[in-house]
Amino acid sequence: MTNHVVLYEPLMPANTGNIARTCAGTHTVLDLIEPLGFQIDNKRMKRAGLDYWDKVDIHMHDDLDAFLKTLGPNDEMYLISKFSSKNYSEVDYTDPNKNYYFVFGKETTGLPETFMREYYDRNLRIPMSDDIRCYNLSNSVAMVLLEALRQQGFPNMETSHHYENDKLKDDYNRPERYERNLGDEK
Repeated sequence: MTNHVVLYEPLMPANTGNIARTCAGTHTVLDLIEPLGFQIDNKRMKRAGLDYWDKVDIHMHDDLDAFLKTLGPNDEMYLISKFSSKNYSEVDYTDPNKNYYFVFGKETTGLPETFMREYYDRNLRIPMSDDIRCYNLSNSVAMVLLEALRQQGFPNMETSHHYENDKLKDDYNRPERYERNLGDEK
C-alpha cells in the first residue's frame, strides 16, 4: 500500500514545498502534473520544503492524461473538491493491496470540470463553512492524508519519540520550573 498526493498544475511554490515536507514526513509519494506555475528549483519552494527534498519521492507527469496512464488496476484515485457531497472521512483507505491517490486541483481554479464529471463517484469533500471559498492547499492535503494514514495505523511512522531534552520528560519538565508567585506580578 502506497499513498500518493497528486497536485494538478500547482501554482504556488510555498504550497508545493509545504506539501513536499508533509510527504517526506509521511513516506508519501508526491505526483506533480505539469505545467507548474513555477520552476522546480524555486527558492520559496525549496525553503518551504526545508532540507527534506532528498526524502521526497517525486513523480513528474507531462499532463493529466500522462498521469492517468500510470494508474494500475489496484489503484484507488480520489479527487478532492468542494463540489462533492461525500466526505473524505467516509472512505475506507485500509486495503493493503491498493495504492491510494489523492488528487488536488490548482489553487485558483481547482480540477477540470470534465475530469471531475468523468470520475464523479471518486470526488470527495472536506467539510467547511460557506464563509470561505476553500482551504489552503497544503492544509487540505494534510487533512486528507492524515485521515488515510490514521486509518492505516500510521505505517512506518513514529507515533511516539523521546528526545534528550524532551519537554515532557519528568526530569526536564519539573513543576518547580514553572511555579511562580502570581501575587508578585503587577
